[in-house]
Parts: sequence; C-alpha cells; structure tokens
Amino acid sequence: MIFFRTAFAKLENQSQKSRSLIQKDKGISIRRQCELLGINRSSLYYAPSEPDPLPNALDEAIMARIDYWHTALPYLGSRKLVIKLNEDGYPVKRKIVRRLMQKMGIYAIYPKPNLSARNFKEAIVPYLLRNYNVAFPNQVWSIDITYIPMPHGHMYLTAIIDWYSRRIVGHYLSDSLDTESVIYAVREAVKECGIPAIINSDQGSQFTSDTYKQLLKDLGIRQSMDGKSRWADNIMIERWFRSLKTEQIYPNEYDSPRELRKLINDYVDTYNSLRPHEALDYKVPDEIFYSCFAA
Repeated sequence: MIFFRTAFAKLENQSQKSRSLIQKDKGISIRRQCELLGINRSSLYYAPSEPDPLPNALDEAIMARIDYWHTALPYLGSRKLVIKLNEDGYPVKRKIVRRLMQKMGIYAIYPKPNLSARNFKEAIVPYLLRNYNVAFPNQVWSIDITYIPMPHGHMYLTAIIDWYSRRIVGHYLSDSLDTESVIYAVREAVKECGIPAIINSDQGSQFTSDTYKQLLKDLGIRQSMDGKSRWADNIMIERWFRSLKTEQIYPNEYDSPRELRKLINDYVDTYNSLRPHEALDYKVPDEIFYSCFAA
C-alpha cells in the first residue's frame, strides 16, 4: 500500500510539473502542447474543491443532541428522537437519525432487537449470566462502548466494570469505534486487575470479531453476550455511562481529547475510591474489590 501511495504521489507531482509548462499564445495550440507532454487537456481546467465542513459540523451537532437525549431518556427510539431534535431546532428526518445512531453505536434501551452492527450469526455466543450468582471480584466483568461529543468531532469510550465490586477495572478513550480500542482496554485491565472468569458484552461487531474472541480464548476468559432483545443483560455498565455523562461530562467544559481524558480519569478515580454504593452496603468499590484479595 505504501508503494502504491508513493508511486501515485510521484505521478501526480510529474503531472503537475508538466501542466506548469503549458503556455498560451506561444505559436502552438494548447491541445498540441498537451499531446506533446502526454497530459489530458481537461486536467488544466480542473481545480479540486475543498470538502465542505458544514455538513460534517451539522452531523456532529445533531449527534451531540442525540447523545444528550439518549443519556437522559435512553428508551427513546429514532422516531421520538426526531421529535426531540425538531424541538431543539434540528429539522431532521428519521433516516438521518437512524444513520447517526448507527455511527454512534447506540440504540434505544428497551425490549427490542439489538441494532448494534454485528458479525455473522455464528460469531454470537450465549449469555452465561442468567440466574448466575456473582460472589467475588474478577468473576464477571462487563464491557461496552459509549459515544462522547467533543466541541469539534467526537470520541468513543470503552469501559469495563467488575460486577461484584462495581469497580471500573479498565477504560480507554479513542477517536474511532474499532476493535483495537476494545483489545487495548481488555489487555490493560487484565494487566492491572487480573484475569476474570467471564466478560459479558453486547453483540456489537467489536465483540463478535475474531480478534476479540481470540484474545479472550488466549487469556482463558469465557465470553458471554447479551441475548437478542435483552437490553438489561449489560445494564450495569450502561448505568455507569449515564452517571459519567450526567455528573461529569455534560456539566464541564473540555476542548481537547487530553482535557476529556483527564475528566474521565478523575471521575473513575473518585467513583472507585470515594463514592459509596448502597448495593455495597455503602462501601466504595476499591474497598470491596481489594479486600477480597487481602491475606
């Protein structure tokens, strides 16, 4: 690929030099000069246009509002999101909203088919956690990805939560919705916290990919996936994403990925080490997680 790019760049540079030799009113017609230099006459009149930033900026603004309403009212589907967006001053149609929701990797949280893009049917694995008793840390983790708006563009956050202690054991901020980000988050979480028995996810393409499945197999981790139409199977990490956005992301300003990353890191540190949970008998996640490994 690098070879072809280099060759193309050389050809384009040579073509530009040839076009610079074309001169008017020199006794030879423009057509004849082009024939002698071996270039297309139409290329003399072509000026590449810069991409229009307005459509992309509008998409980003609409996605930011979709994320806001999805966080506040996660059960809203594309039809009702269209109504809220129209009320916000964005005269969009359902087709646009559905396209942007797919780009963001989100879907309405209520009993309905999972709309996350996924791999072939044979890549889906069973949900292992129905009526499953979680009794200690690193028994079950949940992993998911969420969209986060930026002043110019957007980012994606992959996060992993331990079911027993409610501790965030790993997270990674990326500018793309790809499998590599998920792989990195899992590797770093395992490096810091150990190997879980099970990791649960939705049926998104990142989690049905051969690379992700092979990673879990190599680490000796059993893979579990939400059942079709069972939005609540991974609700623990979904709730944490909502808390992160409503308590930390939306109330604060950030202009760069570096500033956003610091906001997320600060929230994770506070959540893990200082925030008591009713479900943990008002203890903090770090205390529950690490006390089980104490001698």
